[in-house]
Amino acid sequence: MQFFRRILDPARPTCLAWLLVIGGFGGFMSCRSNQQEVVPTTTGGAGGATTGGSGGRGGGAGGGAVGGAGGAAGTSSRGGNSGGSGGPSGGAGGTSTSASTGGVSGTGGTTALPDAGPDVAPDTAPSRGPTPATPGHNFPFPQNRQSSRCTYPTAYRNEDVQAAYAKWKSDNVTANGAKNYLRVQRPNEPGGNLATNSTVSEGIGYGMLIAVFMDDQNLFDNLWLYEQQCLDGKTGLMNWYLGPDGNVGTAADGTSGNGPATDADEDMAFALIMASKQWGGQGKLAKNYLDIAKETLTKIWNNEIYNYVDVRPGAWGDGSTINLSYFAPAYYKVFAKVDTDTNNGTNWTGVVDAMYKVLNASLTNGNANNGLVPAWCDSSGHPNGGAFGPGKTAPTNYQYDSCRTPFRIALDYCWNNDSRAQTYVALTSKFFSGIGAINIVDGYDLNGNPKEQFQNGAIQSSAFVGPAGVGAMSSATYQSFLDDAYGVLITESALVGGVYYDESWMVMSLQMMTGNFLDYYNTSN
Repeated sequence: MQFFRRILDPARPTCLAWLLVIGGFGGFMSCRSNQQEVVPTTTGGAGGATTGGSGGRGGGAGGGAVGGAGGAAGTSSRGGNSGGSGGPSGGAGGTSTSASTGGVSGTGGTTALPDAGPDVAPDTAPSRGPTPATPGHNFPFPQNRQSSRCTYPTAYRNEDVQAAYAKWKSDNVTANGAKNYLRVQRPNEPGGNLATNSTVSEGIGYGMLIAVFMDDQNLFDNLWLYEQQCLDGKTGLMNWYLGPDGNVGTAADGTSGNGPATDADEDMAFALIMASKQWGGQGKLAKNYLDIAKETLTKIWNNEIYNYVDVRPGAWGDGSTINLSYFAPAYYKVFAKVDTDTNNGTNWTGVVDAMYKVLNASLTNGNANNGLVPAWCDSSGHPNGGAFGPGKTAPTNYQYDSCRTPFRIALDYCWNNDSRAQTYVALTSKFFSGIGAINIVDGYDLNGNPKEQFQNGAIQSSAFVGPAGVGAMSSATYQSFLDDAYGVLITESALVGGVYYDESWMVMSLQMMTGNFLDYYNTSN
């Protein structure tokens, strides 16, 4: 498996490697950039500082061709050793507070070498949570709460998640055009249908999910406050497409940005519920998080659920316009616990059952063994290229919407042990593991034949690789594939589907793969 990491070659140690292993030993060191070897100078200095670096030795001896006095034994840090002795005949060494700089040179003595005793390998085990709660922060990052039912990448690192989050935030979060708040922009997305640096409500949903699990309350609050400036007048939900200036836009194909998008709204509602558990109260918002979540759920139910059973794509459509990547059964089970004021709790359970039937029915189109769902279908599972209405063609292959499906369904297995979820992700995991993580492309026909949309070469899409990897968490059978998918994500370069979209799925997938994308209502899962 390729984790795409630079590993220090023990046969050719760098200066940094020596410093970590030796800590601070007396005398000065020089490092040849080509040979990568440490050469003691000819005059011994004082012993090193008494506390070694992280994972290294403690203070070392006075070294050099003319030995100084041994420094005080260092206090070994994680996995470290105490400092060695000085030159056998060294004079008194000088003092130093630096672990790498010797003090005043000592006198006399014979040659002293760095401690030749056996090295203890630094403790490089990845850090693990759960981080204890602090006032106002019940689930600080990282949590690493692993489901007993699911498998996780070998030796995953929270630092990988933090690095991916920092990149996502730097590339996509902006105050420009955000009406004094913050928004998630689309800086470099292929296709050309939407304006550069525009915002879609989907991105606000992703941003709120990412922020709540990274314990970034300021970002979370400012994204929601921006959302509140962009509401559709009919539904009270966010308009799906805003230009860079924050005003409702029109796509190049003529589609208006007015009206909500269900996947965005349900992501935001779930994030608000998690915020009520993460931080409590209301932060910078006008009401507390849970009350806003309940209001949002009522709006979703009244506008985006058709006939009590089908998930509509927005405030339009019916049982013939189903996008299965919007189906989020793990969310709906949480909604059922929260949405009790309007007696919709039982109704959300009905949506779960009905939509699982649609999901299963969709796997009768040459895709029964691979789980590759059509982007648009009807409630009978038949692909529906007419879902967008006359004169427009809706995609019916496995594409940039469909690729999210294994992620959303895998949550329901890892969190809730739903056997229907396990059965579905077993199909996608078998298919994608057979291909190999580094060979996944950004589109497939339902029969499994590659149908790339933007990919032309080795650069991949995190939106395809990440959710496929999350689906594979459902069984230890796919450990190697899961490790490889994780390895693709942490390169931070699988962005052929666009910076905003792929980086968002890169971060959310890494959060899930490290036990940080959670249902705070049931942390024992």
